[in-house]
Amino acid sequence: MDKDIEFVKGLIVKAPHERAPDFVKASIAIKVDELGMWLREKHKAGQEWVNLDVKVAKSGKWYASVSQYKKEPSENDRARGQEVQQEQRARSKGGSSIVGGKELEDDIPFASCSLSADVIFGGLRWPAE
Repeated sequence: MDKDIEFVKGLIVKAPHERAPDFVKASIAIKVDELGMWLREKHKAGQEWVNLDVKVAKSGKWYASVSQYKKEPSENDRARGQEVQQEQRARSKGGSSIVGGKELEDDIPFASCSLSADVIFGGLRWPAE
């Protein structure tokens, strides 16, 4: 067996019963508390999805393991990732936005200036002093 196999806690996979109809491909038993705890751990780790593979060991025993498949990012994925990073950097600096990969200055003239309440409300203070 592969050393990196991560088994699913609380999930048991078995071959279909010998008298099961052809459309039954596997039998799965779930121990609710164990599987629930395992899934909560995955959720806390930031995983939104957990993909599983149903496999057959050399011994003939069926099992489920976490899929190790990782999609290679395409050029579009990498370009979009760079665009998002540029947007985040621009936002952290303030005063500009990234649209379509181009940096644009904000066109709202008062967005970057700060006025005190005294100027805006003509010296009126709230709550009254």
